[in-house]
Amino acid sequence: MISEVEGWAELHWKCPRRNMTKKEEAMLKKIEKLNKEKQRIEEMCSYEKEYSQYDYICGIDEVGRGPLAGPVVACAVILPKDARILYVNDSKKLSSKKREELYDIIINEAVSYGIGIVNQDIIDKINILQATYMAMRQAINNLSVKPDILLNDAVTIPEVDIKQVPIIKGDAKSLSIACASIVAKVTRDRMMDEYHNIYPEYDFKSNKGYGTKAHINALKEIGPSPLHRKTFIKNFI
Repeated sequence: MISEVEGWAELHWKCPRRNMTKKEEAMLKKIEKLNKEKQRIEEMCSYEKEYSQYDYICGIDEVGRGPLAGPVVACAVILPKDARILYVNDSKKLSSKKREELYDIIINEAVSYGIGIVNQDIIDKINILQATYMAMRQAINNLSVKPDILLNDAVTIPEVDIKQVPIIKGDAKSLSIACASIVAKVTRDRMMDEYHNIYPEYDFKSNKGYGTKAHINALKEIGPSPLHRKTFIKNFI
C-alpha cells in the first residue's frame, strides 16, 4: 500500500497542474501523514543518536505507582540501533488496542527486553518509590544482554553500576523509553485483567487498580482484597 501511495505522490509531483481524482488526493494525504509520523519517530531517537557510541542502549520505564491495588511493573528494552517503530508514543497517549499491537512489534524487534514486578505487600513494606527502583533493577537483571547505558524516565536508579541518563517526560522523548512504557503497561494491564476474574467486585478490568469512584465505593462497602496496598487505602476504609 505504501509503494502505491508513493507512486501516486510521484505522479502528482511530476504533473502538478494535472487535476487529481479523489483517490489520488486520498493517497497523497496518506503519504503526507506517513512522512509526518516518520519524522516524529526520528525526533524521538535524538537521545539514542546522542549516545550512539554505546552498543546497547536501554530504555526503562514503569507503570503502576499510583493505583490502590496491584503491583508496580517496570520494563527495560534494548532496541536495534536502526529501529524505527512507527506510532510508538507515551503509553498513556495510546489506546489499549494500539498498545497491544505495538507490544507484539516491540518484543519481536527488541534485541532484549526484561520485566520487573513488585507486588503490593513489598510496596507496603518498603514504600512505592523503593519498590519502583526494585522493579527497575529486576527488569535490567532480566535482560539477556547487559546494557551499556540506561535511558530512564525521570529517575536515577540506585544500586545500578551502569551509566544512567534521567530524562524528564522520557516516555514522550525517547523511542526506547516509550517502548518500555508500552510493554510495562500492557504487562500490568493483563495482570489486572486476570485479577478481575478473581475479584470482580472491584472492577479491576476497567480501573486497573486506580482509585475510581466505583472502586473506592467498593472498598468502603466490601473492604480490601489481598491485592490492595494497605498504605494507599487507609483514608478510604
